[in-house]
Amino acid sequence: MHDADATQAFLDSLPEVKPGESFRFACHPGVACFNACCGDLTLVLTPYDVYRLRKHLGLSSRDFIAAHVEAALAPDTGYPVFRLKMREDAAHKPCPFVTPRGCSVYADRPGACRTYPIGRATKLGEAGEVVEQFFLVREDHCRGFAEDREWTPESWTADQGLRVYASMNDRLMRLLARQRALGAPLPKQKANMLALALYQLDNFQKFVNDVHLLDRLELTEERKAEILADEEAALDFALDWLGLALYGEGGGLRVVQSAF
Repeated sequence: MHDADATQAFLDSLPEVKPGESFRFACHPGVACFNACCGDLTLVLTPYDVYRLRKHLGLSSRDFIAAHVEAALAPDTGYPVFRLKMREDAAHKPCPFVTPRGCSVYADRPGACRTYPIGRATKLGEAGEVVEQFFLVREDHCRGFAEDREWTPESWTADQGLRVYASMNDRLMRLLARQRALGAPLPKQKANMLALALYQLDNFQKFVNDVHLLDRLELTEERKAEILADEEAALDFALDWLGLALYGEGGGLRVVQSAF
């Protein structure tokens, strides 16, 4: 079972939290189990997670991947899967970014960490819209559920700054759905291209500039400059470009010359 199926099966086993329904939770140093959930994890990093962590740490994509990523290919789609390396030099294999005072990258922590203690599952509806569901992840060791702070999925999502993560991740989900519909994994060469475009934004910007890719697409000069100057804009472009290059649908991108 690959990561997406395992995650979906896990979420399906949990109680759903419907829109407007409330749950109680808080996590802070005063909670007895503080930091207990930050270890021995299978934590998949999305492209936006990698971007935010890299910027926080001031690392190139090459150095970040070498230090913090275990990479594999999903067998059904051929898409790269990046998992955060846990520390092997300490008991319980803690996250490399956790400290006794809490998360050292808290402002740019991964989306999975922000979402907890709820899980978010998504699928495409009949009209192609993103349908989301939330589930409560109530682990036996967690004492955060005994706290008095009350939330709904909507208020938790807003408080944790999750919407930008969800927006980026949903666009990747659309690409994955297109590949699954083809019934075969992505060829290795295209998987390498996808890994460059999504997880190595600094190198992708250089590639885009070197091959004059932006000149082959109908883009404003303002957006061209932004893509080359800002990595988040480069990721936004990459998601559209991959849709066009791999599946013929590019979120409004149009080819001026043959770009592929």
